[in-house]
Amino acid sequence: MVLSLYACKENNNNDVIIEESDNSEHIDEVVAELYGFSLKDFEVVDDTIRSGDNLGKIFGENNIGATEVHNIVTKVKDTINVRGMRVGQPYSLVKYKNDPEKLAAFIYHPSIAGYQVIDLRDSITAYTITYPVTIKRRTIASTIEGSLSMSLQKEGVDQSLATRMSQIFAWSIDFFKLQPDDRFAVTIEEKYINDTVYVGISKIDAAYFNYRGKDLYSFPYKRSGAKSTDYYDEEGRPMKSMFLKAPLKFFRITSRYTKNRFHPVQKRWKSHNGTDYAAPTGTPIMSTASGVVERAGYTAGNGNYVKVRHNGTYSTQYLHMSKILVKVGQYVDQGQTIGLVGSTGLATGPHVCYRFWKNGVQVDPLSQVLPNSEPMDKKDIPSFKEHIVPLKAELDKVIQTKFLQE
Repeated sequence: MVLSLYACKENNNNDVIIEESDNSEHIDEVVAELYGFSLKDFEVVDDTIRSGDNLGKIFGENNIGATEVHNIVTKVKDTINVRGMRVGQPYSLVKYKNDPEKLAAFIYHPSIAGYQVIDLRDSITAYTITYPVTIKRRTIASTIEGSLSMSLQKEGVDQSLATRMSQIFAWSIDFFKLQPDDRFAVTIEEKYINDTVYVGISKIDAAYFNYRGKDLYSFPYKRSGAKSTDYYDEEGRPMKSMFLKAPLKFFRITSRYTKNRFHPVQKRWKSHNGTDYAAPTGTPIMSTASGVVERAGYTAGNGNYVKVRHNGTYSTQYLHMSKILVKVGQYVDQGQTIGLVGSTGLATGPHVCYRFWKNGVQVDPLSQVLPNSEPMDKKDIPSFKEHIVPLKAELDKVIQTKFLQE
């Protein structure tokens, strides 16, 4: 584009004369681009993968023959999974403006993180463009309003954080019994694409709960020789207990461990050496600790049941399953689903009877002081405490600011 500059002056007759300047400048034209293609020369047509679509069909509809499609797929298969294109995902066709029937490139968007290009111009090339990711850090503090999930929603936080926090504090807090005066704070890192599109929470740097008047801190840390990161309190003690509080995620206790209970089926008084957790048929039953399946089968009283030995001291048993999902001798992780809630055996409704052995004697699991998981090595404590000093200070500052204002 050429820009001409003009100047105005008056002659003796007071007439205005417009003169062209001798210092005319040439300003370069700004050309828009999309996916690296100049929109001056190319047209971009957006579409979506539909049922039955594949690369061959799309190319065929754009005047590319079967033999050429085969050659293209052969050249790009190591870069782009052409068979992995999913229904509902967007794609774009780049066409020449001076020859709209000719395809210059195919752009596929497998996710919001970026796009893949099959460039059909001079030679066939394929590459992936990943959008830049920005990490933003913030600390949220709030009181409980209804539930942890509702409280986080009020603060504009991804709802997945509620699940992650409940897993961190699962051995210290009963999340079904949170009270309005319970408080929490958490420092998180969140991912954004192109600094604007929210992706989700990348990590939790520190977390805090004031639960029933007690302060609980938690910090992620990878101790020496560990394969993964675990959570520890401010003294370096593991947050994770050897046992889960219950074999179900959602439940209600209908009968506790007792030496004298009227049996609802046998209609007589007898001891009840387990804890009954009611839940709908088919609800997953979890092993409350890691161990080896010692028994799995059926008896008239227990119905379908599984017994897990955790170590030389502890064993647990799960009765009345509708379905057993593990085998004798199988190793199971803490939290792994080992069966489904049912009402087999002597049961009046769907529930799991959870039984707990310590040194070969059945005891009440709810009255036990249970061990934590593997402790942090003493040599790791100094570096751990140094690591958490700024994290705890950051949490405490937000906590004090937030709750002193209330």
